[in-house]
Amino acid sequence: MTLSIKCARRQALHLDVLLNTVTSLGHAGEVVPGTVVQHVTIDSREVQPGSLFVAVRGYCTDGHRFIQSAVEGGAAVVICEEFPSDIASSCLYIQVVDARRALARVARLFYGEAGDQLMIIGVTGTNGKTTTARLITAMLNASGIPAGYIGTNLCRIGECDIPLERTTPEAHELHALFALMVEAGCRAAVMEVSSHALVLQRVYGIRFHAALFTNLTREHLDFHATMDEYALAKQQLFDQLTPEGFAVFNSDDSFAMQMASRLASEKIYCCTLQSRFSEQVRCRYHFAADILQSTLDSSTVAIHFPERVITMEVGLPGSFNVMNVLEAAAIGAGMALSPEEICQSLSAISAVDGRMERVSGDSQGYSVFVDYAHTPDALFKVLEIIRQLKPPDSRLVLVFGCGGNRDRAKRPDMGRIASEGADEIILTSDNPRDEDPEIILDEIERGITGDHYLRICDRAEAITRAVGMLRAGDVLLVAGKGHERYQEIAGEKYPFSDQEHLIRNMRQNGAGYSAKESVCR
Repeated sequence: MTLSIKCARRQALHLDVLLNTVTSLGHAGEVVPGTVVQHVTIDSREVQPGSLFVAVRGYCTDGHRFIQSAVEGGAAVVICEEFPSDIASSCLYIQVVDARRALARVARLFYGEAGDQLMIIGVTGTNGKTTTARLITAMLNASGIPAGYIGTNLCRIGECDIPLERTTPEAHELHALFALMVEAGCRAAVMEVSSHALVLQRVYGIRFHAALFTNLTREHLDFHATMDEYALAKQQLFDQLTPEGFAVFNSDDSFAMQMASRLASEKIYCCTLQSRFSEQVRCRYHFAADILQSTLDSSTVAIHFPERVITMEVGLPGSFNVMNVLEAAAIGAGMALSPEEICQSLSAISAVDGRMERVSGDSQGYSVFVDYAHTPDALFKVLEIIRQLKPPDSRLVLVFGCGGNRDRAKRPDMGRIASEGADEIILTSDNPRDEDPEIILDEIERGITGDHYLRICDRAEAITRAVGMLRAGDVLLVAGKGHERYQEIAGEKYPFSDQEHLIRNMRQNGAGYSAKESVCR
């Protein structure tokens, strides 16, 4: 079942209340007394009579260019940072210093301050956000705390899904989702918080009951100038904790100390997979995990809570997934769940869509996985885990590419990591967006050492070739797109699913054993 943000319940927003909500530099134009705002948007194409249009400055376009279009569409109020040259008497113009912050303030009020009624848990970091946030959401729901999820391309409320364009939606969409959650009976909201969302004020004014840091590695340096700037953006999340809130940190990560630096130690819970606790981050509680046994499908772990140790099996392979589980457990402990409740719920959770998701069945004789790994660190870690756990004398075959219009400097790094970690590589197109996919492959190829690779730009053809070369015991990893069901090319999104293409090719190959010798040269 699919819901829509448009279903969210709204509050009647009168102009006198609106003017008290935003700190204005001045007003212009007029409006009929008693006017009530019926709709809030930043897209002039969505404006309807009675709308409030907020002109935000984006990186691709400036909302101020569309003020006249919004007024012609019936906007009753325009919030902007600069007045337009033509002022329409039928509209009230409110000038503010920061339109994005004003949008967040207005949205919170327009949707009945719904977020204030939820325990909001924010998850930030480069890798692991989706898996960890999904684990937390499932754990809370299983433990009697109804929780909604907001994250990569999806909001989930109970059994209902709402497709999203961004990991963290714009402020007015975010508060609409909170309203839907409250109406559905949720007591908590678990959300991935991207660095873009923090810089662009999408979560401005939100108070978080808990905040979690997974890790920080090279990513989004097309948006942030440096890693230091990227880290400072992430750190903002921890400034928005409620007075009684707490934070969970992966203390094995080198950026953990910086992330925690502005918090009192009694608010901090640390997670580690090391044999000794780090003393760099002073904290209230330590949580640790020992990996007792691992396969390509699961991990048996001993979770060290402050008061006891519990051994359990989770349907997630690899040390990075064990850290995700441990971080979710620490959130559960901070929300007063017992260790038994936490472990019982987490042990019942299987893999998350597109995150080390097994696509092959039991009859193939080989293993096929899809993973969202699209950063150097994520690709390194998933290849490392597969190499450790795959059958002896088997091959690791990798299909991957890099997205267009994103950090270009990481492409040769990912080529190097692939050539060092995989036995056979097929370079292919990811989401080229506005770039020439062959040029992207050229840049990846610069980092590859050896000749154990092949270039096939067409992703469907690359997957077909990879499945055809598999032998008994081999492991195929198709990386980069994970859960995505589209391919973005020249501004258009075309239907495409790695999983569907893999399943189709495995069926055509029967049991999947190929008589072909590897031609990945």
